[in-house]
Amino acid sequence: MRLGLFGGTFDPPHLGHLILAAECLHQLDLDGVLWILTPNPPHKQGQTISPLENRLAMLQAALGDDPGFSISRVEMDRPGPHYAVETVRLLAKHYPNTELIYLMGGDSLRDLPTWHEPQQFIAACDEIGVMHRPDVEINLSELEVTLPGLLKKVRFVETPLIEISAQDIRHRIRAGLPYRYYLPDSVYQWIRNHDIYR
Repeated sequence: MRLGLFGGTFDPPHLGHLILAAECLHQLDLDGVLWILTPNPPHKQGQTISPLENRLAMLQAALGDDPGFSISRVEMDRPGPHYAVETVRLLAKHYPNTELIYLMGGDSLRDLPTWHEPQQFIAACDEIGVMHRPDVEINLSELEVTLPGLLKKVRFVETPLIEISAQDIRHRIRAGLPYRYYLPDSVYQWIRNHDIYR
């Protein structure tokens, strides 16, 4: 088994998230993608994040019955702070004999030296799937010097450049701008029914 680990606040989950996860599923030959909903990510301390139950409901609506996608409660069911290295270690115990491929954007790879216990994080992952962004500069040789063994774990995924962000969607809703087609219809309807982000 090969499982991709796709973490985030998903506030809200949008079409960009789904497209990126689907490309990783295909290009990295994964058996499934675990969506890891993070209650309070350490790098977003001080930012306003929607209640966890709202984000979980929207994520459930977004994923629907897609057999390649499922939601992991690994971070929801334990107290924070939630660091990636601990999440991967816990999932390795829960999924023995399974390769765990952590999925991240090119900006996260670039910033990996600033993560909590980055060397241990690399060791805990079987592979690291990186969704390359053309606007992000990554010095791979410098990263390898800082974090030896990183490059043999990295697999780049060619993804379309999708200029959709959850932050922009929240702004659009507050400002009364169009946002419907940035989202799966199920998430759009959930947001309208519950009148959030205004």
